[in-house]
Amino acid sequence: MTDARPLAEHFEAARPRLTAIAGRLLSSHADAEDAVQETWLRLSRTDPAGIDNIDAWLTTVVSRVCLDQLRSPRRTRERSWEVTPWMDEPVSTLGDPAAEAEQGDRIATALLVVLDALSPAERIAFVLHDVFGRPFEEVAEALDRSPQAARQLASRARRRLHGSPDAAQPDRRRARPLVDAWLAAAQQGDVRRLLSLLDDGAVLDADYGTSEQHLVGAQEIAAQAVLSARLAAHSTPVLLGGRPGVAAVLSGRVVSVMAFEIEDDRIVRLDVLADPARLADLGVARVLGLA
Repeated sequence: MTDARPLAEHFEAARPRLTAIAGRLLSSHADAEDAVQETWLRLSRTDPAGIDNIDAWLTTVVSRVCLDQLRSPRRTRERSWEVTPWMDEPVSTLGDPAAEAEQGDRIATALLVVLDALSPAERIAFVLHDVFGRPFEEVAEALDRSPQAARQLASRARRRLHGSPDAAQPDRRRARPLVDAWLAAAQQGDVRRLLSLLDDGAVLDADYGTSEQHLVGAQEIAAQAVLSARLAAHSTPVLLGGRPGVAAVLSGRVVSVMAFEIEDDRIVRLDVLADPARLADLGVARVLGLA
């Protein structure tokens, strides 16, 4: 390393950039901070004489730390529950600064959802090159691939980013009335209506933290929905890992989220998460503006 500044000084100068990269890759400020801290620990254990370009080295290391996180079982499990607002259809915002700002937030949220549809390697390649302008040689080093392979990953990510939102929106538009109908029927205890929304072989799996529940069949699930009428009355539509879902809030506290799997306009699967610890880790309250 030609620059004689202490390693800590180099690192602190690069910290904002590393945090921004990790934040885009992981979509979580807490996880990004952890990744940056791990990068510092690795730097502190490395002989500076073996580092030719410290900025490139730091980018490579923080990217590899993020890649490990993206591939971890915990991250894979939590990604399927990542909560984002389920926005209504956008309207024209020309000439309205407040509305334009809100539309910008919607676009940012949509980008996060679509980024989660990318493989970890595609996400690294796209964010490093297209968002932060890092050369493909550096991207390749982070991914332990050739520059040509890194280029192909970024290209594939671009194609998926351009294609995914348009494909997903019609499905979500069709799902929203069904989710609303489910909530209304559950609140009213309308078993017949609930049965009309469920596939005969529908499945419900629930994780309560200290216990689990597994139900099979429309009759059992409809009966359980009626027992949960109070939750339905305090539920808000959300997206859970891009899936249609709802979040139930009682006394200002998120108590559960439920994801819907829909085929041919029938609910074929319901996944419920009501484990307080996992809900806190996912930051559901923050997404809903409760924290």
